[in-house]
Amino acid sequence: MENSCIQTNQLTRDFGELRAVDDLTFSVKSGEVYGLLGPNGAGKTTTLRMLAGLLAPSSGELSVMNASPVTSTLEVKASMGYLTGDTALYGRLSPKEIMRFFGRLNEMDSVRLEARIEELAEELELTEFVDKRTELLSTGQRQRSAIARAIVHDPPVLVLDEPTASLDVVSAQFILDRLRKEASQGKGVLFSTHHL
Repeated sequence: MENSCIQTNQLTRDFGELRAVDDLTFSVKSGEVYGLLGPNGAGKTTTLRMLAGLLAPSSGELSVMNASPVTSTLEVKASMGYLTGDTALYGRLSPKEIMRFFGRLNEMDSVRLEARIEELAEELELTEFVDKRTELLSTGQRQRSAIARAIVHDPPVLVLDEPTASLDVVSAQFILDRLRKEASQGKGVLFSTHHL
């Protein structure tokens, strides 16, 4: 589909006798926020893991920025900001150190990386705790830090698994507003949730 940054066609994933994802077809356009809504166990996380190249589909097709997560894993990962269901931050590192680490993994120029860290610290309201160890942060602070980690390299596609899980209403609204802002800048945003 033209202008689609994420595309699936009859995507299926089996785990033995269990079919976790069954014949799923959808697309996400650049500038769009797209949600996968369903109860726990519906296959949302499995779908996102296939898009991130962490699981291979049993059948069907999928692409991210016109590249296959199965055959072009590194290319797909470079074009994607991926947030897992648990924040999984390095507890002994600060949000700034984590962003620096992931920026370097994505081969960002050091000058651009430091500018991006400052930009995200301000935009995501991390400044008061950007130098604190993440193991000392609240759930909402860790979630904002995890989102900063996922978007530090300014990818064209964001894939987020339950980005508002366990957050209070104010923190959840902050995250959703940020996702809308990312989409308004032309990025494709896909997220999963079990909350309508």
